[in-house]
Amino acid sequence: MVTKGPAKKLTIYIDETDRHKGIPVYEVLMDILYRNGLAGASVFRGIAGYGRDGIFHTSKMLELSTTLPLKIEVVDTDEKIRIVLPEMEQIVVKGLIEISDTVVIRS
Repeated sequence: MVTKGPAKKLTIYIDETDRHKGIPVYEVLMDILYRNGLAGASVFRGIAGYGRDGIFHTSKMLELSTTLPLKIEVVDTDEKIRIVLPEMEQIVVKGLIEISDTVVIRS
């Protein structure tokens, strides 16, 4: 459990089509976070976006587009985030992983 005060935010940007051994990458990452007892994590589906491939994806192109960007966010202690980071780096082949300082106001 994260307490009030300084913390770290792990943010991972991936694509809905990204797979790891046939399983959606976001599902694999969420499982890792859960198994390692991180305070909580959320997956957000973007309505539009582009990455290093330069291809612009938007939900307007196709009503059921499956190539939209996903963002996973988790806030916890630096120690807990550093524990899962090596495994995250192995699984996120095409994506962006960032860690930033944050302050928990209420938990």
